[in-house]
Amino acid sequence: MTIPLGPRIYLASRSPRRRELLSLMGVQFETLLFRNPPRADRAVDESVLASEDPVDYVKRVARAKAEHGLKLVVWRRQAVQPIMAADTTVECDGEILGKPTDEADARRMLELLSGRRHRVLTAVSLAWSGHIETILSESFVHFRPLEESEISRYVSSGEPMDKAGAYGIQGKAGMFVSHLEGSYTGVMGLPLCETGELLKKAGYPL
Repeated sequence: MTIPLGPRIYLASRSPRRRELLSLMGVQFETLLFRNPPRADRAVDESVLASEDPVDYVKRVARAKAEHGLKLVVWRRQAVQPIMAADTTVECDGEILGKPTDEADARRMLELLSGRRHRVLTAVSLAWSGHIETILSESFVHFRPLEESEISRYVSSGEPMDKAGAYGIQGKAGMFVSHLEGSYTGVMGLPLCETGELLKKAGYPL
């Protein structure tokens, strides 16, 4: 169950933020790209199931990405290395807010979050040596009231379009946040504390 010397992992994610955060941890990794974006890949269904709890949802999707990544490594006959995948979602009033489908959807999400507290969930799954384990980071973010003009300018910038809840805390939307309870890196998409514990459990030297 331990990783050999000179360890590397596969990161099954297109997110530049997750690549940046793994690099900050000193983790050596190779990006494992799916043939299609996860939303368009039948093997990784990001659709929310009927009455699905947000925690169950984000953990299911992260695990599905890791499992699919493992199948791809075998199919492509790549070197066997641990595979990491993650998923982030925003929940407000029981509604799961994933990546917006268009600008109107992004504007709707930001209007919903304006002046309110919402929950950000990030699940990280690691597959190694026949094991798959998933950890969860839960944070609460408070937005100050947003003006319509602010929302319009932010949506027009294009920044919200590939982010859960239609915002990235590390970007311009950081000025919307009045208070954060939890993990800043978890809200970004990869909680460093929990991710480090998961990697150490797999034998990765940090």
